[in-house]
Amino acid sequence: MPLGTLDRTPPPFFKQGPSALSKLAFFSALALFLMVADVRFSLVKPLRSAVAAVLYPAQWLVQQPVLGFRQIERHFADLEDAQDKAHNSQAALTALAARAGQVEQLTLENNRLRALLELSTRPDTQGLAAQVLYDAADPYTRKVIIDRGSVQGVKAGSPVLDESGVVGQVTRVHPLVSEVTLLTDRDQAIPVMNTRTGVRSVAYGQSGASGTELELRFMAGNADVQEGDMLSTSGVDGVYPAGLAVARVTHVERRAESAFARVLCTPMAQLASTSHVLVLPPSTAQQPAMPAEDVARPPSGNRLHPRER
Repeated sequence: MPLGTLDRTPPPFFKQGPSALSKLAFFSALALFLMVADVRFSLVKPLRSAVAAVLYPAQWLVQQPVLGFRQIERHFADLEDAQDKAHNSQAALTALAARAGQVEQLTLENNRLRALLELSTRPDTQGLAAQVLYDAADPYTRKVIIDRGSVQGVKAGSPVLDESGVVGQVTRVHPLVSEVTLLTDRDQAIPVMNTRTGVRSVAYGQSGASGTELELRFMAGNADVQEGDMLSTSGVDGVYPAGLAVARVTHVERRAESAFARVLCTPMAQLASTSHVLVLPPSTAQQPAMPAEDVARPPSGNRLHPRER
């Protein structure tokens, strides 16, 4: 059979219509058109809402095992947390009960001793609450500025406290603000007493830009001071009332070549992060005035003979 008589066209079963590139361009344009139309006119929103409503029961049913497992896990976690808190609370309550009994006993003994020795109780101190505004700009000093001044009754020399202990002392007073020098300042010193031994000393601030501790200077090498000792104000300076928490001993170094021990202490107050403080009047303002006859009486070494008057 001659080749020219053969039909070279594919049978209808294998005809593919438009080319693949044409189909890609058409459907891409259609998809882009539908996306733009959906964004501008929300054409598919009703359909999407209908599909979501139809599929919601199936989604809820599938999520139930996961939600149930999470609730069971949360239940056991909460139960364990509650048991731990109950145990810690019970231990803390037991410790506080024992301490409360000791405090009551000590208070009773103190009241009896005061009554026996006819000692007057310490007058109540009236404090003025203040807020720390900012730190001093000098990096070699430890000072802060509070929002209370002479208008509110702040006086120079007033002790400043926070909820943990002594912060420092008011060193400069302005009408609306005041400057407080912290305990760790190199020019600051505070008389303290070791609550364990009753020995009095003086704590000095450390010099330098990184000083964050206090130092007990001129302590004898054989002095009875240990790490962990609590230091409180002794009240002998007439500025700080006695019994205020000051610092805790953190390092004791005894050197053979020196007659003095090097004792470092960490302040109890949060000097670097405190934001609210309490300003107290100096203890000299709360002490009773000296009797007039004692003021007028000359010292015993300077008494004059009646004939010389």
